[in-house]
Amino acid sequence: MENWKDNVFFVLIEPREPGNIGASARAIKNMGFKNLCLVSPPAADNGEGRWFARNAHDVLDSATVYGSVPAAIKDKAIVVGTTRRKGKRRGLALQADEGAGKLYGLAQKNKVAVLFGREARGLFNEEAEECGFMLTIPASKSQPSLNLSHAVLIIAYELSKAEYLANGFTAEDPAYMLPPLRHIPSPVLAQHDRMRDLYERITRVLALLDYYPRGDRNLEKKILLSLKHFIGRAGLTEKELKMLYGLCYQIEKKVRPR
Repeated sequence: MENWKDNVFFVLIEPREPGNIGASARAIKNMGFKNLCLVSPPAADNGEGRWFARNAHDVLDSATVYGSVPAAIKDKAIVVGTTRRKGKRRGLALQADEGAGKLYGLAQKNKVAVLFGREARGLFNEEAEECGFMLTIPASKSQPSLNLSHAVLIIAYELSKAEYLANGFTAEDPAYMLPPLRHIPSPVLAQHDRMRDLYERITRVLALLDYYPRGDRNLEKKILLSLKHFIGRAGLTEKELKMLYGLCYQIEKKVRPR
């Protein structure tokens, strides 16, 4: 049986500190994960990363390097981000434990990417817009920003804990006396790059229907962002994807450009 943890990918976007990369590798291995992805990491490491990785050199050495975020997430079915900032452009934000429970079900049969932003600037808005929802970690208002590797450890822990809760795990320690987490494993979902094509097709169809007031590019962007968020939260099966393509085709057939 496939280990659901093999379907979870921790994606660090433009990390600048080799120590953070090494510590992140150690953190995910601590929790039983192995997939570390790096988007435009530092060109060289003086050994600091390996020192912080400790006994997780296998995770560090097998990390996949990408030149862009789209390349890193194109074959993933679900993409979520991590953030301390909230706003309309960032969509639905769930606390880490709640979001982890949702991801646990989705990861049973699908590849899931969890994006972590830059040490100093986090995720850019256009990267957050690729996410179905965001994960937040409650922190003190006087110091709300977490170190990158610490954030990776907390998310990895919450994901690992979700498995115990889903299976009704309890222990003598009252801290573990929690109700089982109920989830329905997700079906196999279409990959993220297939969603990108669908959004472009829907945008063209809505323009064909004169859905946007003439020249209102802001409304078009808002609608597209809303589509990305609500579809991205649960994904689409191939059957559902083909159905939506079929609807777009029928509309295009009936409506002729003026």
